[in-house]
Amino acid sequence: MSKKLLCPDDVQDFLTRRFNNQHQNWLRGEGSWPLSVPLGVPTERDVTQDAEAVRAWVGAWAACSGLGELLWEERQWGRLGAHRLPSSVVVSTPLQVAAIARQGARWTLATQRYDRLNQRWPELAASTVLARNFDVLADYEVVDFERLFGLLEWLDVNPASGKYLRQLPVEGLDTKWIEKRRSLVMDLMYVLRRAEIGRDFYALCGLQRPLHRLRIRLLCPVLRAAVGGLRDIEAPVDELAALRIAPGAAVIVENLETGVALPDFPGCVALMKLGNAVSVLQDLPWLRDIPAVYWGDIDTHGLAILSRARRQLPRLKSVLMDPQTLLAHRPLWGQESAQHIDAVLADLTPAERAVFDGLKGNVWGHKVRLEQERLPWDAAMQAVREALACMAGATAPSLSAPAS
Repeated sequence: MSKKLLCPDDVQDFLTRRFNNQHQNWLRGEGSWPLSVPLGVPTERDVTQDAEAVRAWVGAWAACSGLGELLWEERQWGRLGAHRLPSSVVVSTPLQVAAIARQGARWTLATQRYDRLNQRWPELAASTVLARNFDVLADYEVVDFERLFGLLEWLDVNPASGKYLRQLPVEGLDTKWIEKRRSLVMDLMYVLRRAEIGRDFYALCGLQRPLHRLRIRLLCPVLRAAVGGLRDIEAPVDELAALRIAPGAAVIVENLETGVALPDFPGCVALMKLGNAVSVLQDLPWLRDIPAVYWGDIDTHGLAILSRARRQLPRLKSVLMDPQTLLAHRPLWGQESAQHIDAVLADLTPAERAVFDGLKGNVWGHKVRLEQERLPWDAAMQAVREALACMAGATAPSLSAPAS
């Protein structure tokens, strides 16, 4: 047969695909209705060549129901006479298409919730935010949707409450619930605030931002004595900045477990797992103008963090982040899931920049990385000790715990 004739299953597949592709647009009232799907009416030649197939096709449509309105047309052929054939299927509304795609209940619930939100906040109707979150409207349990609605109402009435998340008087709300939906709430509040505030969750919601906390370890008994014997401290940055300590050196490590395992070092303080928050280093007055080493992963993100850290501590020296370390531990390599975007990274030394460029250029392999936690401990401690001693211009002291 020369012409492709659409069977009921073909039309159902087509309308299902159309729903999957267009339901967000339809929710916003877009689309042209009714929607007509031509079935490909056969020619006289088609019938002559394969009458049985055409007869089966007509029979399938005659027995079909539930795919919209089936239109028929009369065809008059010279040799075969008049025949009544199915010509197209017409659906009048998105709900009909949703039902055909077995999404009728989801569509109905989504439209009800869409209308309710738009009636309460008309500014949402001018945005695509609700349509983009069709699954939220269609699939949220009643309790979750009501909680979301209640949260939006409270934030709208209290645009600058200054409360912490935990303090919000919304029934059933908890911080874990909202953390999982942070991007959704932020998108909605961005529209409700008419973009007058940047895309910052706490500013959009008028909430108190949690104090940034930093974890440090005092690797010297003298330093510990100054704070009542504490060794491992996690506290807001401004509280740590007020500590009456005077370290003579610092070790900054990306991996938390590495920082926790560091042994004592005279006069030394360790800072752990700062990640992209290394800008807080500038807020610690006792950290300024002392020798400091940075030990992170040998990957593009680790070197980018190093660059940002050195912007705060210009004398910062990297350790175990060089090509020699990388190439000496090839069996321990892993891969970055995504490399850091190309950036200037102006605070890297030429040698560090060469490592970054080599990793970005896949010189040593595809997205190569060497995590600091995989390096042999004793050799790593020796390298850290030597780096600090070199910066201090003194003989390398022992990193072992002092004798009791």
